[in-house]
Amino acid sequence: MLANAVVFQLAWFACVLGGAHGLPWLGPLAVAAMAAWHLGWVARPDPELRLVAAALALGLVFDALLLASGAIRFPSGHWLPGLSPYWMQALWVLFALTLNVSLRWLKGRLLLAAALGAVSGPLSFWGGARLGAATLVDRPLALGLLAVGWGLAMPLLVGAATRWNGVAARRAAAAGAAR
Repeated sequence: MLANAVVFQLAWFACVLGGAHGLPWLGPLAVAAMAAWHLGWVARPDPELRLVAAALALGLVFDALLLASGAIRFPSGHWLPGLSPYWMQALWVLFALTLNVSLRWLKGRLLLAAALGAVSGPLSFWGGARLGAATLVDRPLALGLLAVGWGLAMPLLVGAATRWNGVAARRAAAAGAAR
């Protein structure tokens, strides 16, 4: 669990700092390494891949709406007009890799997940903007949209992680071996 959280933070910084400093490929490379490690570690990779796909789809829509609002801009890594940079999309993949490991304590606590999302989503984004990875063109609007969006996204993704959990079998096997 600790390794998952630490690797998440390292890959988050690779995405954000890479996006901020004209190296947008750096973050996706770090996320690909974490994903390979994670998928090699889990008992069942297929449910984890479905969770990653769901998080990525949600992130593509959410970020496209943020961009369309005009409240947010990104300096690098654009590959298709109207979509967030690919390093931002990698962050959604990265986040999905934490849901059944370091964030599993949120399962069954959807109101807490919503509150955590409404606070931590904007804070994380604001931190990334302070590092130069984004511009909050209209800060109040951007932070408000992020709070609402993450307040909705977090419980949806926690629910999806409950359904698509490739880690649970590994934990159950480890618990059985410890007995």
